[in-house]
Amino acid sequence: MQLTSYTDYSLRLLLYLALQPKHKLSSVKQVADIYRISYNHLTKVTHELGKLGLIETIKGRNGGIRLAKKPEEINIGEVVKQTEDNLELVECFNRETNTCILNPACRLKGVLHEALAAYLQVLEQYTVKDLVLNEDDLRALLQFKTTEQ
Repeated sequence: MQLTSYTDYSLRLLLYLALQPKHKLSSVKQVADIYRISYNHLTKVTHELGKLGLIETIKGRNGGIRLAKKPEEINIGEVVKQTEDNLELVECFNRETNTCILNPACRLKGVLHEALAAYLQVLEQYTVKDLVLNEDDLRALLQFKTTEQ
């Protein structure tokens, strides 16, 4: 299974914000520049994560973004389920568009459902905090300044 760039950017943004001091605000531009990703795309991701209650967005001249929850309260599996627009691995997962002639006797659909459930179950075992346990290495890679720590 391949995650969309939307989910990828969502996870990367959450990781970046989790590495920041608790009350420090970051800007979408700053994060987009560091990851070398589209500012416009990241703005959409930021808006959605704000609506989901995962990040807090503060408007205004001194505004910015930060986590709205503690990193240990943000479940990776839930983030993936909320940001992926389509977890249908194959056409037969969607009853409305399924035109496969094998559907009445096909066992592949069941195997793929089981695989997807296992995939999500593994992701649900982790939080953002689990993904930033090596925070010194991550901060170095993200080129955080000493004053930001």
